[in-house]
Amino acid sequence: MRTKRDYYEVLGINKNADEASVKKAYRRLAKKYHPDTNSGNAQAEERFKEITEAYNVLSDKEKRKLYDQFGHAAFEEGFSGAGTYGGDPGGYGSFRSGDGFHEYHFEGNAGGMDDILKEFFGSSFGDSAFGGFSGYGGAGGHGSGTRHSGGPYGRAGSSYAGRGQDVSAQLTLTFEEAAFGGKKLVRLRRDDGSVQSYEVNIPAGIADGKTIRLQGKGAPGMGGGPAGDLLLQITVMEKPGFTRKGQDIYTTVQVPFTTAVFGGEVPVQTIDGTVLCSLKPGTQCGTKIRLRGKGIVSMSQPSVRGDQYVTVEIQVPRDLTMEAKRRLKEFEQSCARRGNRPNGSAA
Repeated sequence: MRTKRDYYEVLGINKNADEASVKKAYRRLAKKYHPDTNSGNAQAEERFKEITEAYNVLSDKEKRKLYDQFGHAAFEEGFSGAGTYGGDPGGYGSFRSGDGFHEYHFEGNAGGMDDILKEFFGSSFGDSAFGGFSGYGGAGGHGSGTRHSGGPYGRAGSSYAGRGQDVSAQLTLTFEEAAFGGKKLVRLRRDDGSVQSYEVNIPAGIADGKTIRLQGKGAPGMGGGPAGDLLLQITVMEKPGFTRKGQDIYTTVQVPFTTAVFGGEVPVQTIDGTVLCSLKPGTQCGTKIRLRGKGIVSMSQPSVRGDQYVTVEIQVPRDLTMEAKRRLKEFEQSCARRGNRPNGSAA
C-alpha cells in the first residue's frame, strides 16, 4: 500500500493558501489529469484520484482543520480524535483498473467540482461525464455511481461513458389543447442557435405545471452513453369566462330578467360547444347549474370527465320606456301587497 502524499504537496500549494488558491490549483491539475483527456493512462487516473481526494479535504473547512491537526490519520477507520469523520475523506472510494469496475464518491464539495469540471468540458458535462454521481444529475444517489464491464456505461478500459443531461423547455398550450390533447409540432431553439422540431403527443386533460418527458431527446451522452431526456414544462393559457379547478370547469351565464321570472331556456357555452339549459320560473341570481360530463377529461381515466358548474347572473333592464317603468312599478306594488319583494324574498 503506497504512502499518501501530503495534500498540500499534491495540489502544489502552501498551508496558508486561501479557498480561491485551493480551487485554482485543483482546476489546473484536474484539467491536466482528467481521465477523459488521458484515455487508457492508468497513471493519470491515479493522479486524478489523488488530487481529487486532496481537494475534497482542503476545500472543506472542517475537514481541512482536522487534517491540519491530525494529518491523514484523521480519516482512518477507528480514529476518534475528531469525533466526526472516518474512512474515506470524500475522494474516490475505490479504483481497480483491469477488472472493469470503478466506483467513485463525490461528497462534501461535489457541487464545487461540478462547476469546475463544467468549465473544462462544457455545459453538457453535467449528467453525462459522470452519469450517476451526485451533483451531475445521474441515476445514482448521494454522490456515488458504479460502472461495470459490459454494463450501461461502456466496456472496461473505454473512455468514461455517461447519460446525457436532461434539458428543460417551456411549452404553452391553449385551454382547449390542454383539455382535448392531441399532437402538436414543437420547435425549440438550442444553445447553438439550431432549431429542432418535435411532434409531441399532448395527453388530454393535462394541467398547468405538469411535465411531458421526451425520452432520449436531451443532450447526447458521452462515450457512447444514452442521451438525456427533454422535459417540457406545461403552461396552460387562460380562457376568458372559464375557470378550471382540477377536472371541473366554472362559468357564468347572463339571464334576462324576464326569463328568470317566467322560466325558459338559456344558451350556455361549454368547451364542447353551446348547450341549452332550462330554467325554472323564479330562478334567483346566484343559482348554480351543474352540467354533468362537460368538464375536463381525467388523464388517468380517459373515460371519466369532470363537470361544468354554471352560476346564474340576472341581467337588470336598462333604458326602460315610460310604459315599461309604469308596469314594473305596478309589479313592485303588487309584490308589496303580497308581502314579497320583486326578487321573491320576504319584505
